[in-house]
Amino acid sequence: MAEETDVIVVGAGLSGLVAATEIADAGKRVIVVDQEGEQSIGGQAFWSFGGLFLVNSPEQRRLGIKDSYDLAMQDWLGTAGFDRDEDFWPRQWAEAYVAFAAGEKRAWLRAMGHRIFPVVGWAERGGYDAMGHGNSVPRFHVTWGTGPGIVEPFERRAREAVKSGRLIFRFRHRVDALSITNGTVDGVGGAVLAPDDVERGKSSSRNVVGEFALKAQAVIVASGGIGGNHELVRQNWPERLGTPPKFMISGVPEHVDGRMIGITEKTGARLINRDRMWHYVEGIQNWNPIWPRHGIRILPGPSSMWFDATGTRLPAPLFPGSDTLGQLKYIMSSGYEYSWFILTQSIIKKEFALSGSEQNPDLTGKSWRMTIKRATNKGAPAPVEAFKSHGVDFIVRDKLEDLVAEMNKLAGSDLLKLEHIKLQIEARDREIANPYVKDAQVMNIHNARRYIGDKLIRTASPHRILDPAQGPLIAVKLNILTRKTLGGFETDLDSRVFGAEGSVIPGLYAVGEAAGFGGGGVHGYRSLEGTFLGGCLFSGRNAGRAAAKAVG
Repeated sequence: MAEETDVIVVGAGLSGLVAATEIADAGKRVIVVDQEGEQSIGGQAFWSFGGLFLVNSPEQRRLGIKDSYDLAMQDWLGTAGFDRDEDFWPRQWAEAYVAFAAGEKRAWLRAMGHRIFPVVGWAERGGYDAMGHGNSVPRFHVTWGTGPGIVEPFERRAREAVKSGRLIFRFRHRVDALSITNGTVDGVGGAVLAPDDVERGKSSSRNVVGEFALKAQAVIVASGGIGGNHELVRQNWPERLGTPPKFMISGVPEHVDGRMIGITEKTGARLINRDRMWHYVEGIQNWNPIWPRHGIRILPGPSSMWFDATGTRLPAPLFPGSDTLGQLKYIMSSGYEYSWFILTQSIIKKEFALSGSEQNPDLTGKSWRMTIKRATNKGAPAPVEAFKSHGVDFIVRDKLEDLVAEMNKLAGSDLLKLEHIKLQIEARDREIANPYVKDAQVMNIHNARRYIGDKLIRTASPHRILDPAQGPLIAVKLNILTRKTLGGFETDLDSRVFGAEGSVIPGLYAVGEAAGFGGGGVHGYRSLEGTFLGGCLFSGRNAGRAAAKAVG
């Protein structure tokens, strides 16, 4: 006999935890199944920097930032570029999500104990016109405690629900199929995997020790995306971004493989916008990896000079932190899969942050003393200095000729010509002498430093790259880093999944990355950043509340 409950949630990541806790709080019974062990609760959110997209927040207002729903919606639509019939529900989700971010999102989280670092970051700055891609103002609110800090309130609520008997976790339970009776999804079945206490993020055993079957009135798929499955990433790679890279590094563990997406699609669920994806171009190979091909993203300030593999500076407005997919398209069009930053010690000290909770022990550990050192230390934050010392993608030299020679050596080519690179750096350096310039990147630096948050901790004082007093010189080889799936299962605003024929499949819901963070692709083609965790929160909450009502 199959064990019965009211709702089954497949996946114990952030969106699954949110959905499950909303169901339990409504007095219903829920079972959460996950193929990984209990140590992996929270999924990819645990590893995140904890950034949240908020609109007209108290943190923004204290820093003099004027934001509004209308401005945020303008930025969202200019970034998303919705242009397909399939974008009907994603656009509905976008309007609802921006209203959530401008409304109750912060207060809802705060009531659970969530707190925000007071300096708001400015991600995806765009650089086109007012209706184009990018955030017009800083909106990237970092969770105090980073990824673990956003998981903690929901894990705590889930543990309380376990004690009350309303929630049961079934870890090391791998779903292999959804069960359907008379057109209604009413359960899951699969394999029980052998216990494995492997460290969070590392690849776990797939040894099968049993089988299981569960029945419920509703099933919520919260299984994440495909970023750990490079072959599936290449299979879905869009022509508009060029030829798929032969070499990529992974921003997510190996088990983020899209397997459950395929299982759900076989039931008739409608998967849309599968060619939309979000991969970073500032990836560096982790010198101390946790999962296979483990990569970290540099979260750069605006000052590093960016060159393609041939040594040609990326064109405006493809500056650090401006347009992730624009940069990806340009780099892939160059005929090579990598690019370079050239910068100074003064820049790396102030402008380099690394994605990942484990790379930010000050913020993750909620240590004000350590955090203040970001602004006062002579060196960069310790994790950045560790990459500078040990990372295979970093080169440090006092002289440009030595730096370029080592860059060619690392790339295994002679593509980079010293005179070509020197000419471009010297031209840029001449622009630094005046506060008014024609170099668009230097304009961007001056604009950034007009914002107090950037001036304090994220943007170095303008200086010449070749000024020895600002050195040594640093080069960083940048790789393509897989991360997020922007398409997913088409859902209505209750997270109910549509079938291929256009009608809702009774009993089936999808949330988080499996649903394109809402509707099958709430971001459209591009993200404004800080929106992935928020999409998990919003879609999980909608699904949990709707499913709790539906099961009666």
